[in-house]
Amino acid sequence: MKIIILGAGQVGTSVAKNLVSEANDITVVDTNQKSLQILGERYDLQTVYGNASNPSILKKAGADDSDMIIAVTNSDEINMIACQVAYTLFHTPTKIARVRNLDYLNHTTLFAQEALPIDVLINPELLVTKYIEDLISFPGALQVLDFADGKAQMVAVRVTNSSILCHLKITELPEHFPNVEFRIVTMFREGKGIIPDGETIIQEDDELFIIGAPKNIRTILKSIIYMERPIKRIIIAGGGNIGMNLAKILEDQYQVKVIERSSDQAKIASESLKRALVLHGDATDGELLVEENIEETDIFCALTNADEANIISCMLAKRLGAGKVMSLTNRPAYVDLVQNDIIDIAISPQQATIGSLLAHVRMGDVVVVHSLRRGAAEAIEAVAHGDRKSSKVVGKSIDEISLPPDTSIGAIVRGDMVLMAHHDTVIEAEDHVILLVADKRHVPQVERLFQVGITFL
Repeated sequence: MKIIILGAGQVGTSVAKNLVSEANDITVVDTNQKSLQILGERYDLQTVYGNASNPSILKKAGADDSDMIIAVTNSDEINMIACQVAYTLFHTPTKIARVRNLDYLNHTTLFAQEALPIDVLINPELLVTKYIEDLISFPGALQVLDFADGKAQMVAVRVTNSSILCHLKITELPEHFPNVEFRIVTMFREGKGIIPDGETIIQEDDELFIIGAPKNIRTILKSIIYMERPIKRIIIAGGGNIGMNLAKILEDQYQVKVIERSSDQAKIASESLKRALVLHGDATDGELLVEENIEETDIFCALTNADEANIISCMLAKRLGAGKVMSLTNRPAYVDLVQNDIIDIAISPQQATIGSLLAHVRMGDVVVVHSLRRGAAEAIEAVAHGDRKSSKVVGKSIDEISLPPDTSIGAIVRGDMVLMAHHDTVIEAEDHVILLVADKRHVPQVERLFQVGITFL
């Protein structure tokens, strides 16, 4: 696929890194020559220097015959205009734009084909807010992933020595969780993916990916995660877009405090929020945290624009007694460095965003993609079409499907039913099949499984 990425910032670089490894023809456009040089040296892609919305620049980047434009510059207006130019002058089939300003997004008629012809709108702040909201709603989960419009969910959990799962065989799980349907799709042990069988023994520090219907996932988490106290009090460091959006969502359910360093932004936040308490101050100030009873705080979320400030405030909050700490971390290298050892959960905006983009790049009828383990693995929801003659999956039991290595089918959503995948489960047409690919190098093989042959009418 020929893809033009407009913007070589953090999101654009993350998208390029993910797509270039999948044999796509990638060109990146930006006005920052240094960023383009770094990308060109690290990855097998083309770069073009210039304004992303300029017709001549888009033409130079290959817009004449591109399949997709992904506009993720720091300017909403440039992103929108670039999509308009791509549609009008170059008839680009798929146009994706990052639009952060909610004032634009609240007027959906702006993005009709006859107005601003954008096929997919991405708002990273809203995606990250939803991501954090899910983590708070599912205590103990490292990731919470939705499939089939929320009919099925997958959570990642780390096994502690006190967990009921520790030292159990997979075959022993049903007796501990009677009448609760779920499946451990895969596990990571010391960084290596393992597809468990009945004899696999769960060990301390294993990272498990568990799938099931939402009610069953909640039951499992309540049973396997040791919680010292229920979640009541939340402190949010940072009153920007993400912090404000999160506070608005949480303030009716929890006791929420927002700490904002800028007096102007703190004033805006206090006027916008109804019940949350807004404090003007620095979240890295230990005295302030103590004054605000950090030792009684169940969750501390550091969501400022500064990675270092987020990490330091989380470390301080944890040391002063906060139950769980989460940090927004823009630099991917920091995620591996701080998660688990220093803070409980490091949240990467790029990883929260990339799945929304990848779902539109995948071949076959792939409707949902979630990036896992900093992009090394993927959870995919694909729709099965055709019949036994035209499809590689329809009418076949899971045992009969030639799945690539390190790949497993976790569940099937059929109508309103969530079916756990077993070796003799037969896939039917229009089933939503949820797979976990522990090594994303095998994603193209998964895509080909869900492509219908030419005999299908």
